[in-house]
Amino acid sequence: MLVDDNKVDLFVNQKIIEKVDSKSSIKSFTSAVSAINYLKILESSPRCQTIFAPDVILLDINMPKLNGFQFINEFNKLKIDKKDKIKIYMLTSSTNIDDVKKAKKQRSCVGFINKPLTSHTVTEILYQFKPFLIQYDYQESDVNLDMR
Repeated sequence: MLVDDNKVDLFVNQKIIEKVDSKSSIKSFTSAVSAINYLKILESSPRCQTIFAPDVILLDINMPKLNGFQFINEFNKLKIDKKDKIKIYMLTSSTNIDDVKKAKKQRSCVGFINKPLTSHTVTEILYQFKPFLIQYDYQESDVNLDMR
């Protein structure tokens, strides 16, 4: 899941992810509010097979109405099956050291990534999921892990 108010960043990030893993399913949102509302559907329909449940959320910090930290606060309130398996990374152009410190304090945030997203960074994120590739019916050859 990609959450960023900048449509150009969303497009570029999606293309980078698809370059690394062409079989990935990506859901993009231009606002944190719409992303949370989508996740609330998962909360209310946990057994619905047609609804995309993210493994990873790449989240911008600076967005109108609901910023990245507010998104995480709302996310933490959700009662989604296997919510603890969803990994949230702050993906931002912010150079504010306080943002980095604040992100590290968030229990649902597992990393802080500076924009622009790169193939190398996506590969690193996917590599962390390597033990779970079989669980999600991926083969190692489906994910280009040699780009590191």
